[in-house]
Amino acid sequence: MPAAVALGAVLALTVTACGDDGSGAGGDEGAEGSGKGEIVFWDNNGGVRTDIWKEIIADFEKANPDIDVEYVGIAATEYQSKVDTAIQGGGLPDVGGVGAAMLAGFAAQNALEPLDDRLAKSPLSGELNKDMVESMKAAGGGDGTLYSVPTSANNGVLYYRTDLFDKAGLEAPASWDAFFEAAEKLTDKGRNQFGYTIRGGAGSIAQAFDAMYGQSGITSFWDESGEKTTVNDPKNVEALEKYAGLYKKYTPAADLNNDFTKMVAQWDSGTIGMLNHNLGSYQDHVKALGPQKFRGIPQPTGPSGKRVQVSNPVDGLGLFKSSKNKEAAWKFIEFALSHEENSKFNKSAGQVPANTRAAQDAWVSEAEPTKLAAEALSDGSTTIVQLPYYLPDWNTISKADNEPNFQKVLLGKLSAKEFLDTLAEQLNEAQAEWKQQNG
Repeated sequence: MPAAVALGAVLALTVTACGDDGSGAGGDEGAEGSGKGEIVFWDNNGGVRTDIWKEIIADFEKANPDIDVEYVGIAATEYQSKVDTAIQGGGLPDVGGVGAAMLAGFAAQNALEPLDDRLAKSPLSGELNKDMVESMKAAGGGDGTLYSVPTSANNGVLYYRTDLFDKAGLEAPASWDAFFEAAEKLTDKGRNQFGYTIRGGAGSIAQAFDAMYGQSGITSFWDESGEKTTVNDPKNVEALEKYAGLYKKYTPAADLNNDFTKMVAQWDSGTIGMLNHNLGSYQDHVKALGPQKFRGIPQPTGPSGKRVQVSNPVDGLGLFKSSKNKEAAWKFIEFALSHEENSKFNKSAGQVPANTRAAQDAWVSEAEPTKLAAEALSDGSTTIVQLPYYLPDWNTISKADNEPNFQKVLLGKLSAKEFLDTLAEQLNEAQAEWKQQNG
């Protein structure tokens, strides 16, 4: 797998980790344990990935009859806050999903077990995609330690309805010019038909970044000094104005509050031309539309013919430091990352496997969006803008602090320049603080 593949990936919480003394990860070093008994696993994409995780857990318990895994599914939108609360108040699981975007925040609170030594001694050593491992190390806060073992990489995809495009005589939206042309031509509000669905709810910022950097062609998140972000570069401001201008003109009004689940459901059940999401929703579209009515292609190219996109986070599994049964918890991580299980998981999720043998399995080339994503990331046509997942404040800044402001941009209550200038100020401050703490 090429370096660029190192990109990138959500119910009630009532269960506490077995044996946790409630002191929180920062004050509880946990224990290796007996390697038997019960462990608790928190899924960071509960509801969406529940079925496949339960299948993997059943396989694990069959292979390890002296270990029981208690599954807790938590929606992606709630996961970070649930973990943060448990870090402070106790009740962390033994194992949990820890994607690159939230990794630095958890590591900064001393909640995660370093995994370099365990991986080096494991059968997984040499089996995992090196670039995904390095991506996780880079996202951990700057000390080069591995705090989460990668399970998969995701990638942004532009899904489009081939039946609607054919009927309108439109070519595939392979360039940003073709994308905006299609958004306009496929819209007929009187018939409740729209060219595009825009993500205005949870998760909107990363998608807006893709549209910004994709159009502007800017290839770095920071300027040459490494101190100031490029998000509010005039080219990005212009790009965001054009992208946000699609709202309600060529998109449904309901998009304002749509997270990815609502956006995907709306696209699958309606007559909307295009949808930006990622590899993870491919199977949903197949079930809803059948493989003949849509395609999933890499993000559009700019005027130069080059593709620029932001890095989508690598997802992974972390071992929480407060676990009283780390040996059994690590066995579970090893099992989930084995060839067969990692392939099974990623086939269900439609993502690129971290296990290099799993990445060679036939289904990867049979799922067109996954195949095209891998090709686009290896043929030199794509430049990745690496997002600063290493900043402990990244998730807060890019989600809680600015998603409501992006909605104001869509509604015309805040200009794209004001929005990006505010965002840039927060990012520059976080970068300066991180550099000061890390020398």
